[in-house]
Amino acid sequence: MSDAITLTGPYKTAEAKGKTRSLRKLVSIRRYASPIVLVCFWQIACSLGLISTRLVASPTQIAVTGWTLVRDGTLPFNLGVSLLRAGSGLGLAITLGVTLALISGLSRIGEDVVDAPLQILRTLPALALVPLYILWFGIGETPKILLVAIGATFPIYLNLHKGIRSIDPKLAEMASTLGLSRWQTIRDVFLPGALPDFLTGLRYAVGVSWLMLVVAEQVNAESGIGHMMMDAQDFLRTDIILVGLLVYGVLGLISDQIVRFLESTLLAWRPDGRKGHTA
Repeated sequence: MSDAITLTGPYKTAEAKGKTRSLRKLVSIRRYASPIVLVCFWQIACSLGLISTRLVASPTQIAVTGWTLVRDGTLPFNLGVSLLRAGSGLGLAITLGVTLALISGLSRIGEDVVDAPLQILRTLPALALVPLYILWFGIGETPKILLVAIGATFPIYLNLHKGIRSIDPKLAEMASTLGLSRWQTIRDVFLPGALPDFLTGLRYAVGVSWLMLVVAEQVNAESGIGHMMMDAQDFLRTDIILVGLLVYGVLGLISDQIVRFLESTLLAWRPDGRKGHTA
C-alpha cells in the first residue's frame, strides 16, 4: 500500500501542475479576448458603413498605414526622436527626484527648504508652463525634455521621500552603533529600505513621462510621434493619428513591463515580490 501511495503521489502532483499551467494559459487568453472581439466589431462596423472611416479609420487601414510608415522610414525616425526625448526627460527626473528626496527625507531643514516649493510646483498644470519654457529656452529640444522631466520628477520624489521617512529609526541607530559613516548609512540602510517605494514612484513616473511627451511634441515640434500626429490632423488622416496613439500605448505598456521586471528582480527578497510582478 505504501509503495502504491509513493508511486501515485508524484503523478498527482504533475497532473495538478499541468492543470495549473492550463488554467493560467486560459486566464491569459481570456484577458486578451475582449480587446480582440472589440477590434473585430470595430472592423465590421467600418466595413458595413456604420462608422465613417473618415472620422475613425478601420483596423485594417491603421495596419496598412502603420506598415507604410515603417517602410518609408517616417515611423522609425519619429519614434527614435520621441524615445530620446522621453529617455532624457526621465533620466533627468530620476536624478532630480532622488536628490531632492534625499535632501528632504534625511533632514528636517532640508524638508522645510525643499518640500513646500515642490508641492506648489506639483499643483501647477503642465500646459501652463509651456509658454514660459518657450520664452526661456526657445522652441528646441530643451523645453520638451524639461517638460517631461518636471512631470516625472514628482512621483519619484513623493514616493522616495515617503520610503525614507518610513524606515525604522532603530536601523539608523544600529548603523551609527556599528560605526557606519553618513554616506554608508544612506547607501546600506536608507536606499535599500526605500527601494520598493522608489520603484513604485518610477512606475508612475514612466507613465507620466509619456503623457508629458504627448503635450511636449504637439507644441512647436518638428519631429516625433506627436508632430507626426499633428501633421496628420491638418490632412484629416485619422489613420496616422490612430497609429501614433497605438505607438504611445505600446510604448507605455512596454515601459511598464520593464519596471515590473525590475521590481520582481530587485525585490525578490520580499515575500510579495513576485506577486507584484504578476498582478
